[in-house]
Amino acid sequence: MRDITDIADVKKRFLAYLTLEKGMSQNTAQAYSDDVDKLTRYLADSGIGIEHATTDDLERFVCTLLDVGIQPRSQARIISGVKGFYKFLRLEGYMDTDPTELLPTPKIGRHLPEVLTIAEIDAMIDCIDMSKPEGQRNRAIIETLYGCGLRVSELVSLKLSQLYMEERYVVVQGKGNKQRLVPISPVAIEQIGLYLEQTRSRQVAKKGSEDILFLNRRGAMLTRQMIFHIVKQLCELAGIRKVISPHTLRHSFATHLLEGGANLRAIQQMLGHESITTTEIYVHIDRTRLRDEILKYHPRNHQHDGN
Repeated sequence: MRDITDIADVKKRFLAYLTLEKGMSQNTAQAYSDDVDKLTRYLADSGIGIEHATTDDLERFVCTLLDVGIQPRSQARIISGVKGFYKFLRLEGYMDTDPTELLPTPKIGRHLPEVLTIAEIDAMIDCIDMSKPEGQRNRAIIETLYGCGLRVSELVSLKLSQLYMEERYVVVQGKGNKQRLVPISPVAIEQIGLYLEQTRSRQVAKKGSEDILFLNRRGAMLTRQMIFHIVKQLCELAGIRKVISPHTLRHSFATHLLEGGANLRAIQQMLGHESITTTEIYVHIDRTRLRDEILKYHPRNHQHDGN
């Protein structure tokens, strides 16, 4: 077994392993690395080397997370990072056993995300002020977010060279720099076309943003915060009281596809989910809405009027 003489160097190579071999984004890999930092600090305070930690030591570490108020969902992410680190140590020959194999992960209740109805999405679009310079751009943004089910990061980085209007699809750069083909609706194509003609073609893009589809007034790529602001403002104008974000349009896209009879595997591919388990949450959303409809409309659930 190799000795860990420089833990900082090991962590650096772990970060490289996550990005280069596992294909994680820089942000996700850094989050895993930060989780390992939490563990190494805890073990150092206890006088335990990272390679000498036992399952009991790691369970005590998890207990400290609970003690300081870290919620189960965040605990699960930290444990995932720790497990990934010990797997890396075994692969690199630093350890011949993995103390995380029997480490339990806290159970997380399934949280069903908020979903907008088609009428609510139409109401948002109707609230866009088309007299403003950014009106057509914002219309195209909402139609693309909802019509393609994109993540915000995928939308703001969408490039002109990734649009294939005649073929009716876009190339999306997803998590871990993985590309996927996503069909684009005729409505979104029309609105993007109008935006390109009326606004984008007249803008001078800043250096580095020449190929970016959606630009701000200064010719630079939009931020995720700006997209959040646009969506939140439109919801308020439309009188929608649900707590939503741009990601809600992605959830709505998937749920409406499922309600319309789309295959779960096809939805998985369009959303860019690595695991079908992630996509299956929309089945639960669909069933929940079906239950609510039954409770609302089934005659056996109506109160008798006494006749």
